[in-house]
Amino acid sequence: MSFPSWLSAQDCDLDSFRKLVERTTDPAGYPHAVAVERNVLVYDGTVPGDELVRALTDGPGVVVFRDAFPDPAVVDRVTEVFEALIAEQRASGAHAGDHFARPGANDRVWNALEKAALHAPKAFADYYANDILALVSRAWLGPGYQVTSQVNVVNPGGAAQTAHRDYHLGFLSDETAAAYPAHVHRLSPVLTLQGAVAHGDMPVESGPTMYLPYSQTYEPGYLAWRRPEFQEYFGTHHVQLPLAKGDAAFFNPALFHAAGTNRSTDIRRMANLLQVSSAFGRAMETVDREAVVNAVYPVLLKRRSEGADETGLENVIAASAEGYPFPTNLDSDPPVDGLAPPSQADVVRRALAETWTPEALRDELRAGAERRQS
Repeated sequence: MSFPSWLSAQDCDLDSFRKLVERTTDPAGYPHAVAVERNVLVYDGTVPGDELVRALTDGPGVVVFRDAFPDPAVVDRVTEVFEALIAEQRASGAHAGDHFARPGANDRVWNALEKAALHAPKAFADYYANDILALVSRAWLGPGYQVTSQVNVVNPGGAAQTAHRDYHLGFLSDETAAAYPAHVHRLSPVLTLQGAVAHGDMPVESGPTMYLPYSQTYEPGYLAWRRPEFQEYFGTHHVQLPLAKGDAAFFNPALFHAAGTNRSTDIRRMANLLQVSSAFGRAMETVDREAVVNAVYPVLLKRRSEGADETGLENVIAASAEGYPFPTNLDSDPPVDGLAPPSQADVVRRALAETWTPEALRDELRAGAERRQS
């Protein structure tokens, strides 16, 4: 089988998409599942890693573990921590935005992993000793993974998110995503595992996450999810599963998904959103790119004033500056005009275009580095 080298918007075809997603999950292929609910595999204990990988790769792309956190007291203690963090955030006047929903509709705590550990290390240790989280993370990513966490509370009346794919390529514009070759579109989903732990009962009316099973198998999906016909199809065909406190869902980040509308009048739907990253998403060497850029920028500035080829200047920026805006501190470095803040390379490009002095660039790079610190 041959694969395309590049993908474009012209590859996005709803009929082809429908043929992939309009299928039924056969429980015989997943012998450790205790149920199939609305095409989603449901488990209640240990599962062989190969079965989980098949479920997340070629299967429905999402699995639910009932009682993944079997001791409700462990969940309740961390819920209290999350509530305290939200109260502190409100008292400070800060409002954490949401990548895919209207700011202010939800209570969002960025970097909840670090904040919870510093606030209540014993509760943190009890919570993250969880076997199911480790089981699914190792199955999908192998050893050496890194866990991050964001708390999301959708309040009564909180509107649904738009359907989307997730980090990495899912946070890029269509134009930027199309600049990556097709094999990177296939690679991106295996670098991250998405999860959500229910911190209270989540009936459907409270708006638990909406999923479109099998949508992760559609190769041009990172270029398709914003298109109106795909959004409309998701709105008609998505599924939602009620969750009980302590249940957890894990899914392929390429799965089309979105938080649902909270139509209840009294349920503050709290989930701990887990994003687990592969050990391999890192460079071999530590490079002080801020120092490199500050050293090289005067040369770039001079050469541009002398009429140097713009392509050559861009190549130097690509080799020296950090071209990706993550990881960052989304409290102090929120997205601007999109789903991501400007990268270091974006700042250098702007500096060249606007003929900043080296001192002005140095100050902005330092300020940006400080915003990215937790």
